[in-house]
Amino acid sequence: MKLSDFDFDLPEELIATRPAVPRSASRLLVATHDTSDDRVFSELPDFLRPGDLLVLNDTKVIPARLFGVRRRVGAEGVTEARMEVTLLAPEADGQIWQAMIRPLKKIRDGETITFPAGLEAKVVDRADGTARVRFNKAGDELDTALDEVGAMPLPPYIAAKRPADAQDKVDYQTVWAKNTGAVAAPTASLHFDDLVLRKLADHGVGFAHVTLHVGAGTFLPVKTDDISQHKMHSEWGQISQKAADQINAAKAAGGRIIPVGTTALRLIETAAREDGTVPSWVGDTDIFIAPGYRFKVTDALITNFHLPKSTLLMLVSALMGLDRMKAVYAHAVTHGYRFFSYGDASLLVPGSEKVT
Repeated sequence: MKLSDFDFDLPEELIATRPAVPRSASRLLVATHDTSDDRVFSELPDFLRPGDLLVLNDTKVIPARLFGVRRRVGAEGVTEARMEVTLLAPEADGQIWQAMIRPLKKIRDGETITFPAGLEAKVVDRADGTARVRFNKAGDELDTALDEVGAMPLPPYIAAKRPADAQDKVDYQTVWAKNTGAVAAPTASLHFDDLVLRKLADHGVGFAHVTLHVGAGTFLPVKTDDISQHKMHSEWGQISQKAADQINAAKAAGGRIIPVGTTALRLIETAAREDGTVPSWVGDTDIFIAPGYRFKVTDALITNFHLPKSTLLMLVSALMGLDRMKAVYAHAVTHGYRFFSYGDASLLVPGSEKVT
C-alpha cells in the first residue's frame, strides 16, 4: 500500500490545543463496520459489556523538555549559549539519557548544560543529530528535579501553537499514571476520569494495567511511499503476570479485550501467542501494524483521531479496514470532532459484531 492511501484533508481549526473539561466531556465516536454514533465519552459504559476488559497503559510522562545554559571558558573569557534539551529515553542506569539538544552545534562532547534547581547534564557523545547526556542526579532525586524545572513535551503540532504550561502537567498525564519513563502520553487514556472509571467498574468492566513507555518516535513521519518499507521506532514495554492472567481469563470467559490506545494495543499484540493468549512479557517492541495484519487478541479499540499518513492511522485501518476508516474520519471532520492528542475519542469495533 502507498503512503498516499492514508492521507486526508484536516481543517486547522480541528486540531485541539487543550483538552475537554472535564476529561470525560470529550466527544466519543462509536464506529462499527457500518454505523457511526455520535456520543460523549462519559457514555462509554453504555457501549461495553460486563466481562469486557480494558487494557490500560500506566506509563507516566516525564517533564522531558528542559531549558538551560552552556558556559564555556576560552581566550575571550566566558561565553554562554542557551540550550533546549528534550529527553528521549533513559539508558539502563537511569542517569544517562538519549536526548535532542538545540542548537546541537553549539555544544561539544564533555561540556555541561546547567539548569535551575542544581540540575546539570554533561554531554557524553553525539551522533545522528542526537546526544547522550549524563545527569548529576539519579532516581528519585532526578525525578524531583525534572518535576521542578522541566516542561511537558507536548506534541509538535501543539508546541507550534503555544508553549507548555503548568496546566499541561495535569492535562498531559493519565489519572492512573504510575511508571515513569514516557516522553509522550498514551492520549486515548486522557479521556478517563474517576467518574467514568467507577461507572465502568459498576457495569462489570475489568481493567488490566500494562506499561509501554511512549517515545518521541511516535511523532516521526513515514518517509517511504511504500509503507511496507517503513522502519518502526522501538519502545520499552512490560506485561506483568497479573495482567496476562487477567487478559487470558477475560478472553476465555467470552469477554472482549479492548486496549485503551494504540500503545497498549501494540504491546499486547507483540506479546500475544498465535492462539490469542498473552504471556507475561518484557522488552522492546517495534511492531508495525498496517492493513493485512491479523490481530491475535484485540477485539476493539479506544483511540483518538490520528495524523494523516501516520503509522497510527495505518494501525486503525488494519483493525477496521482502510475504506471504513476513511468514512469514519470523513464523518469526524464533517461533524467537527477535535483531532490528535488533546482531541476527541473513538470506540472502534471491527467486524459484524454489535457494539453491546
